[in-house]
Amino acid sequence: MSTTSTDKPKDILLIGYGAVGAVYAFILSRGGARVTVAARSNFRAVDEKGLDVRSEKYGEHLGWRPHRIVGSVADAADQAYDYVVWTTKALPELTTSPELLAPLLDPAYTSKFAQPVYVNMQNGLDVERDLYEALVKVGHKPQIIGTAVYIGTKMGGENTLIHSTFDRLSLGVYRYDDYTSATNSPEETAILEPFASLLTTGGSSATIVPDIQRVKFNKNFWNVAFSSTVALTRHPLTALFCPPAPPSSGTVPASAAQGLKLEEFAVPALKGALHELVTLARAIGWSDAEDTGVPVSHVHNTFENTAKLHRVPDNGLMPSMLVDTLAGRPIEVEVIFGNVVRLARRFGVETPRIDLLYALLLVLQNQMLQKYEAAKRS
Repeated sequence: MSTTSTDKPKDILLIGYGAVGAVYAFILSRGGARVTVAARSNFRAVDEKGLDVRSEKYGEHLGWRPHRIVGSVADAADQAYDYVVWTTKALPELTTSPELLAPLLDPAYTSKFAQPVYVNMQNGLDVERDLYEALVKVGHKPQIIGTAVYIGTKMGGENTLIHSTFDRLSLGVYRYDDYTSATNSPEETAILEPFASLLTTGGSSATIVPDIQRVKFNKNFWNVAFSSTVALTRHPLTALFCPPAPPSSGTVPASAAQGLKLEEFAVPALKGALHELVTLARAIGWSDAEDTGVPVSHVHNTFENTAKLHRVPDNGLMPSMLVDTLAGRPIEVEVIFGNVVRLARRFGVETPRIDLLYALLLVLQNQMLQKYEAAKRS
């Protein structure tokens, strides 16, 4: 949304100045918003030097700064905001959304300023629930936008953003315990359209949808199959899709012979986990329709589209959960896997393969949490 002399710019607080947050701070600023960034861990670097944006899509902008940079959410709780966006990793074991946003829910803030529209840009399912419940508990009407974000970006240092050619998201209003409503009300449209307009004016792609939970459920297919694989094996997806090829003649190496079993056993097992998601989708009430449901074809398409990228040896693609695992950082187990298991139990659907992936990832996560706690004590 571009602004004129008579338009009041939208005030936005964006929490989390990692790769995703930095891209959207840049886009929203280009769209005409006044963006305050709560940078937290890299505050000192970006406050002193600004952000070096190196984007194949948006060009190079060295030392770029948003309207304002602060070091914490508490420091930002000195004014009203139209939208509050957070792009942090969803790790409820460490910090829930209400805990992250606590300064904005405190009576000291709410007695002075109206509540904003909250925009959750995190992975996983039902990640908006805890904030919705917290807002209801303190007597506020929740207005929460959920998103499914698709982006190619990473940080090249504390204040260097490396961005590819694409960024797009779907956005829709989060409806508590309502998975199947498929029409936006005028009130919902009124909070979605201004935010989408800021994104598109800023150069991004934004699609308003009436059923964001279904869209996020579809996106979660990839994470269930492949984030689990890379975290548990500690290898990139080329290990699954690009094993050694058997020689045309002579003795077949053991690695090549064993690699043939990946297609026979590993791929069907992972596809089986995704078929459990399809069964759960039907129990929830989502149809097989290609554009408005959760189609069974999504299983095949998810695998084929991913395999095409990873049949090239040493392609350099590192899923974020693999990066976190190798670095010993906590991973997004609960929102990607745990919430699926809990949703399945709620709807009476058995998901033995996903249950096993979740169970094994819990073991891994517990080790990560112990390392995190030890580092925090030292």
